[in-house]
Amino acid sequence: MIQTNMVKSIYDKDYREIIERLKKARFEAGLSQQAVADKLEKPQSYISKIESGERRLDVAEMKKFAVVYKKPADYFLK
Repeated sequence: MIQTNMVKSIYDKDYREIIERLKKARFEAGLSQQAVADKLEKPQSYISKIESGERRLDVAEMKKFAVVYKKPADYFLK
């Protein structure tokens, strides 16, 4: 049996950096969580949970955030 030590990626350093860039982009865009939620047609809690690490962000969602924040998608992955 092969055993691997997998850490939940939501707590991974790289993932935390992506989330920090996501929050920074929102602040730079001058948008509240509610304003972003409205643009994405989601509840404000959706944005809050992503930014707090409670909800995992997938690549398709990241692309939508990039459009709202007027950033290239790779901005979050640097």
